[in-house]
Amino acid sequence: MTEIGATLYQRFGSIHKRRLVTVSALAVGVVVMLGLDLWAGPAGLAFSDIVLGLIDPQQLELRHRIILWDVRLPDALIALAVGAALGLAGIETQTILDNPLASPFTLGVSSAAVLGASLAIVVVPVVPFFAEAAVLPMMALLFALGSGVLILMIVRWSNGARETVVLFGIALVFLCNALTAGLQYIASAEAVQQIVFWTIGNLTRAGWPEVAMVGACFVCVLPFSLRHVWVMTLLRGGEAHARSMGINVARLRLWVILRVSLLAAFAVCFVGAIGFIGLVGPHIARLMLGEDHRMLVPGSALCGALILSCASFLSKALIPGVIIPVGILTAVVGVPVFFGLLSGRRRMA
Repeated sequence: MTEIGATLYQRFGSIHKRRLVTVSALAVGVVVMLGLDLWAGPAGLAFSDIVLGLIDPQQLELRHRIILWDVRLPDALIALAVGAALGLAGIETQTILDNPLASPFTLGVSSAAVLGASLAIVVVPVVPFFAEAAVLPMMALLFALGSGVLILMIVRWSNGARETVVLFGIALVFLCNALTAGLQYIASAEAVQQIVFWTIGNLTRAGWPEVAMVGACFVCVLPFSLRHVWVMTLLRGGEAHARSMGINVARLRLWVILRVSLLAAFAVCFVGAIGFIGLVGPHIARLMLGEDHRMLVPGSALCGALILSCASFLSKALIPGVIIPVGILTAVVGVPVFFGLLSGRRRMA
């Protein structure tokens, strides 16, 4: 090995170790935020009680055990699961569409979920034998998955042309928003209030079944995303370069959009259309980790989980006795971190 080659190899090893440390730090941050999220609330649980309750629940009083295991733990875990799902969906969307402004919302999946939830809120109360608590997330999930099917059909029809996919996604967003506005126009004031509250996003409506479903979706999709890390990294060099290396970009785009649709559908159907995570989480991870998808994929998921967990903590800690809808706080948490990283990168440049 030449001297230049040895120097480059050592530099690459140093960069790789630094990225491993960064991903490890993000994982530690997620664990810390989980603890803070479990601690926040008006019940007055000490941090030692929370640790004891997680290790041996029988050592806690009954009311504290119910608060920890039936209220706080599902809320905290659904924040991590939804944040990780949106972060992973965001990095895959931005890479496969080669668009830094792309996110799961760009494809219209979240807008379709809002339309399905709005339809459930307006129609279910006038239809007997249907429980709104069960029908609302089911309708949101079905509409979100339906929008994913439409996008996949467009991908097949256009042979994976990213401009067509983006334009169709934007058109789908406007269509779903218009239909949702039409439902609000004919709905009662109470129904409109429920639609707005659901659209903002709220973690408190989720329980253990919802945590299990979103977590299972993320766990099932993640291995397929990790399988494509080399191909996705190659794609960052340009679509023409990827084609010249023998990559079937159209088929890859089909599989990635399928993964993104599943992640976004399960992420928003239970907690509402929580925005911004899928957009800024991947950018924060990219600023810290570069374009290597071996680190960028888990880093984006961890960044999404960290941002939403931090927003969940602040939603309970800012105003004592009041839980602020977490969708209001996601941008408040993510934007300062994003600009801080940008300014740090600019000073280093």
